[in-house]
Amino acid sequence: MAGSLTESGDLYSSKIGFIYIFNLIVGSGALTMPKAFADAGWLTSVVTLILLAFMSFLTSTFINEVMAAANAAIRWKRQEKRQEGDESDTSSNSSIDPDSEETKALLTAGAMSTSINRSYSSPSFQCRLHGEPEPKRRRDYFEITQRVEMGQMASMFFNKIGVNLFYVCIIIYLYGDLAIYCAAVPKSLRNVACHDDRGPNTSESDPCWSSKQLTRIDAYRLFLGCFTVLVCPFVFFNIQKTKYLQILTSILRWLAFGMMIALALINIVEGKGQGDTPPFKFSGMPNLFGVCIYSFMCQHSLPSLVTPIKNKNKLTRLFLSDFSVIMVFYLVLCFTAVFCFKTGDIQDLYTLTFKNSNKGIYYFLALFPVFTLSTNFPIIAITLRNNLKTLCHREGKKFSWFVDRILFPMVTVLPPIAVAFYTHDLELLVGITGSYAGVGIQYLTPAFLVYCSRKELAKFYGHRLENKHISPFKHMVWVIFVIIWAVACVIFVTVNHFLNPK
Repeated sequence: MAGSLTESGDLYSSKIGFIYIFNLIVGSGALTMPKAFADAGWLTSVVTLILLAFMSFLTSTFINEVMAAANAAIRWKRQEKRQEGDESDTSSNSSIDPDSEETKALLTAGAMSTSINRSYSSPSFQCRLHGEPEPKRRRDYFEITQRVEMGQMASMFFNKIGVNLFYVCIIIYLYGDLAIYCAAVPKSLRNVACHDDRGPNTSESDPCWSSKQLTRIDAYRLFLGCFTVLVCPFVFFNIQKTKYLQILTSILRWLAFGMMIALALINIVEGKGQGDTPPFKFSGMPNLFGVCIYSFMCQHSLPSLVTPIKNKNKLTRLFLSDFSVIMVFYLVLCFTAVFCFKTGDIQDLYTLTFKNSNKGIYYFLALFPVFTLSTNFPIIAITLRNNLKTLCHREGKKFSWFVDRILFPMVTVLPPIAVAFYTHDLELLVGITGSYAGVGIQYLTPAFLVYCSRKELAKFYGHRLENKHISPFKHMVWVIFVIIWAVACVIFVTVNHFLNPK
């Protein structure tokens, strides 16, 4: 995730890109949204969901613009190297015209590359650069052909403090992500294994089986231990999610979501709906904010999905379509939930709400997160491990074998396991992860990245070269608005958590 710069890989169409972005966004956060929706009131939740969907769309266009600027900076740097090579080969040749457009283009490339490396050229060179006419024909430097991940963008456009803050933010977010996975898997297994379930009146101290002394919380921690032993060792190695595994998890995901929506709709149509969710319930707003931010999170992975798209001329329209469809999907999922079930019956992991359905269907829905989250856990954990290494790396120094192969994996998996041992409240975990680290990744990082990249471009080109992928929200007011919005969200959520502790 962080800091890699690679070729785009196999290309695909905009329709495939639409599906990939859709699958990226609709993940584990969607399973916690119905509970947060019910706890905050359906009308309050609708307004909040629409507003946060728009904000995530806005910052996605920022990331798209910065990707184009980063690609342009890379091209300028390469052109400068070619220029240096040409100069060394033709140093004795005085026939080169210093005023030719090709030479000017190379000088332009060198200036921007120098900027990216934080080593600025002389004032006389910059004055000449700003005064030169725009070439009639110029290469499109802003075409997105290389994958530049968020960490690499931060390294290109932020100072050292900004880069470190970015890595701290992404690391905290990934820790929250892993804690959610560590809690969701054993909780699903516990609810399937424990038959003594009295609905909302069930206590964690109740026995898991009527004839046994093992309590429900003991069973949960037992399954957490099994998860730790069976899944966490993969973090000590390097693995990646295969295409076929991604296809399988996508099929299972849509089968599960389709079944949940269909079952709730059938109950509503047959007059069995028991929904009692009020329109307004402001005490549930803090968690709703966090859950919605978490459920629309995609900015950190957009470079991997956008770069391989063949035709990138309509990326903004693609983002708008994706976020619109996802927003409608979330509304359908949540409305069918709140009108079918009582607020107290909706579980924080929505798949566990259908315990009165057919046993086969219930077992499939309850165990669905076990497979999908267990396969995702090593991937996210390895990403976190690599980010920790990047943050702690010092130039010219290598980690010892013990630190590299033992200490970093242990530091990666132990904190989320400890959090999951302490609490399995998924709504709370998702809410906190989204409200704090999620705000940094989804709002603050894109806003500061787009501001710094525009500043770098303007320093050397003014307004003569326009980024073809510039965000439709290109006025500085939008950047300021996103920053103010992010700060306001953190303050609002923090105050409400203190005033209305769960």
